[in-house]
Amino acid sequence: MDLRKLKTLIDLVSESNISELEITEAEGKVRIVKAGAAGTAAQPMMMMAPAPAAAPAMAAPVAAPPAAAPAAPEESDHVVKSPMVGTFYRASSPGAKPMGEVGQTIKEGEPICIIEAMKIMNEIEADKSGTIVRVLVENGAAVEFGQPLFVIE
Repeated sequence: MDLRKLKTLIDLVSESNISELEITEAEGKVRIVKAGAAGTAAQPMMMMAPAPAAAPAMAAPVAAPPAAAPAAPEESDHVVKSPMVGTFYRASSPGAKPMGEVGQTIKEGEPICIIEAMKIMNEIEADKSGTIVRVLVENGAAVEFGQPLFVIE
């Protein structure tokens, strides 16, 4: 989905009584949610989950490989990797409780972090159920496509 189309959708939500809009296309899925109380004018928040085939197109070529984890995960552990290039955030807003913490039991499809890419906040969901045993990225750090984010046991 191109940026002009996204801007048009944001303007549509901002200027109407619509509080939430979700659109799915071949390139991915876009969800725009108007922040704030109902009936008040507020900036909308967008979340975009790209289709797996579209994710590599968003990644820019990088000369250096992604930073390696301090210790290799065991074979029975599952590594959640970044589907895009962006900035990693553990919580939905500054000061909020982290979405995915060490020791937390999570279910497949549950949001565990946010990656901001091109001013769009993308919720990253767990692709496996289990317990988070390690968080491999610092809050606010830049991440690359395919970079390990979490280890799930």
